[in-house]
Amino acid sequence: MTRLPRTLAVLTALLSVAVATPAAADLDDVLNDGTIEIAVPENFPPFGSLGVEGEHVGYDVDVAKLIAKDLGVDLELVPVTSKQRIPYLETDRVDLVISSMGANPTRAKSIWFSNAYAPFFSGAFAAPDLDVTSPADLGGLKAGVTGGTIEDIELTDMVPDGAQIVRFGDNAATLEAYKSGQVDVLVTGNTVAANLASGNDDIDLETKFIIQESPAFIGVKKGDLDLLRWVNVFILHKKLGGELDDLSRKWLGQKLPDLPTL
Repeated sequence: MTRLPRTLAVLTALLSVAVATPAAADLDDVLNDGTIEIAVPENFPPFGSLGVEGEHVGYDVDVAKLIAKDLGVDLELVPVTSKQRIPYLETDRVDLVISSMGANPTRAKSIWFSNAYAPFFSGAFAAPDLDVTSPADLGGLKAGVTGGTIEDIELTDMVPDGAQIVRFGDNAATLEAYKSGQVDVLVTGNTVAANLASGNDDIDLETKFIIQESPAFIGVKKGDLDLLRWVNVFILHKKLGGELDDLSRKWLGQKLPDLPTL
């Protein structure tokens, strides 16, 4: 007789936990709630960072605002670090992750990914009037790169005879070398190049060629199929309408390149 009440107590406790645990916020839930919570970079400009007026700004922040506008709901931005992105999605702290996140097989075990919405790549950058379109054009030029980086490793296998790779100890030294004219071409990530150009009115950088692609994808919790489908339609619509191109030019200083779909 003592076992039945104890069993009922356990079942009741389990039921209360299940009720208290938030369910996956699929599209209907977001629309009914009237609010969408989106994770954006805490401090990773130009994708997301704290602006001068105390509000978060950046490419990813603007994409989040467009999503909320098209859904017709309020937006709650949740600044996150890289390590927080997937856990926040898995535990329903956020509905979407828009935080310059690349897709790979390991991450895909935990969450779903949308089609790519933003370019993220390593490349060669220089003034628009410098005639460089591929590694073969670097002959006779000095290319500055931070030693030991993926850009350094990849570029070394690409350049022709006569090209000079000048390696520096850190990104700050590499950027300073380009600013001071020690090198003709800057080899780095597109976000680093965009920050350099935006912070220096006398520097006009153009993407000359891409070394390695690593575009960004929107993270969606497993099971939120309707929300994933809506996000993919949203991305297609903003590509065709030019809004993502506008954001790329605004924040990354380049036109939106072709982006992969999943």
